[in-house]
Parts: sequence; structure tokens; C-alpha cells
Amino acid sequence: MGIFLGIDGGGSKTSCAIGDETSLLGRGTAGPSNVVRVGEKLARDAIAAALHQACAAANITPAQITRTCVGVAGAARPETAEVIRRILSELVSGETTVVGDMVIAMEAAHGSDPGVIVIAGTGSIAYGRNSAGRTARAGGWGFAISDEGSGHWIGRSAVAAAMGVYDKGQTTPFLKITMKSWRVETPEQLILPANASPPPDFAGLFPAVLSAADAGDSCARTILDEAGSELANLAGIVIARLFAVDDATPVAMSGGVFGNSVVVRQAFYNSLRAKHPRVAIDETIVDPVQGALALARKPG
Repeated sequence: MGIFLGIDGGGSKTSCAIGDETSLLGRGTAGPSNVVRVGEKLARDAIAAALHQACAAANITPAQITRTCVGVAGAARPETAEVIRRILSELVSGETTVVGDMVIAMEAAHGSDPGVIVIAGTGSIAYGRNSAGRTARAGGWGFAISDEGSGHWIGRSAVAAAMGVYDKGQTTPFLKITMKSWRVETPEQLILPANASPPPDFAGLFPAVLSAADAGDSCARTILDEAGSELANLAGIVIARLFAVDDATPVAMSGGVFGNSVVVRQAFYNSLRAKHPRVAIDETIVDPVQGALALARKPG
């Protein structure tokens, strides 16, 4: 009997799922393992921690694993894929396949069927496949120029909006939360962390944006609405490239932004349906690690 490992190596967390041909045997989670953002050492530590947790739950050793599929952002870059393969070669036995994070999310959402998946976590991307097998993507080009509607985009946009309100002589609950989070005493002192190189963890402010919106902060609520609209725009680009106007295109959502914000989900739904009335939006938040496990089960 084969033992299979699926890994979702995200910018905020790493998820592992171990199973045999039909059953899920164990799961594990740890910190981020996006090599580009956290480096090889921290990525290895996170993957190892999640793996050992999953193996303990499944009551197996890493040496028993037959095949592994890892989904990570940036897997199309050979150097990134090679680092991930090297890490896994030190941790598990068997063959390893490295694919993009959108590939495992697509598998979890639609299997081999046509459809669109929109991922909104630390970063964001939309990805789709039509009945002819043709694929297309939109977004996901990195924080500096893309990743609209992502956790990073939301945090950065909220800080910018809060500082804009401060320029007008006002304040917002989110501004106060950010000052406390970044351990500064005045709004002016936010300049250093906000403009640091490398940039701060804007995605880490996403929970604060949610809290501020719940507390009645109109700026925070607007940012969440805009995030949903931006994500719908990414989905719309992929739909327009792959599907006919009258197709009832299946669309699924994945990632912590969708999973944690009703406002983002509703704005996404309303904006996408306004432009593409026939889309069929699945309200279930897809777990990409399930797609990674499914792909690990498939022989290469």
C-alpha cells in the first residue's frame, strides 16, 4: 500500500496531509515556507515541522512515504523548484513533484474538470482551465506590482488609507492598532517600518483590518470591499480568456482572506456576478493541501 504526502507551502503557513490510496491518515501545520519570502532555512524548518506533525498523526515515518506533491508560489522558476526538491530529498523518501500553488488549489476545487480558482492568502492569483485543457492565469506577479486583494495588499492599502485620513487631521481605529502592532508612539513613526527594505509583514495586519472593520472603521470596510472587487477582476480576466459568454463557469475560492472575511467574499460574489451573471460560485473555501495529496496519489 502506498503512502502519499501533499504539501501546501504558503506565505503564511505550511500544511501537510498524509494519506494512503483512499484515506486521509494525518495532517500537520507550521509556519510559512515560501522560499522567496522566508529563505531556504526557514522554509525547511516549516516543512519539517509540519511533516513531522503529520507523520505522528498518521503513525508513520517519513521513510514510508511513496510519493510527494508540493504546491508553492513561484514553482515555475526552476531555482525555486530545485530548492524545494532539495529540502524534500533530505526529509522524505520516494519521488517529489513541485507545482504552483494554483495547480494544487485547482485540483482541490475542480479535479480534472474545467473551472476557475481564485486564491487570496498572503498573495493572490486567479487560474483556470477550460474543457479543451487550455489554461490561463491573472495576477500573482508579486507584492510590488500585483497580488491585488491579497492579505499583503489589504494591509498595505489599509495603512495608506489610514495615513490619508490622518493627513486630514482625523484618525481611525486601524491606525491605532497598527501603531501598537508596529510598536511606535506616533503616526509619523510609522514611516520607518512602512518603508523598510525588505518591506514589513503587511499581510500580518489583515486580522487588524478585520477587527477595525467590525468596530465600524469605514476605511477598513472599504478596503475589504475593494479587495473583493479586485479578486473578482482577476477571476473575470481568466473567465474572459477561457470561456464563452454563455458558459456557466464554475468558480471556487481559496485562501485565508476569503476564509476569514465575509465582506471580501460578498464583494467578490457581487462584483463577479455583475459582470459574469452565469458563473457558478462555490461558497466552500477550498483547502489546497487536499489537491496536493490528490496529485501525489496520481502516478507521474
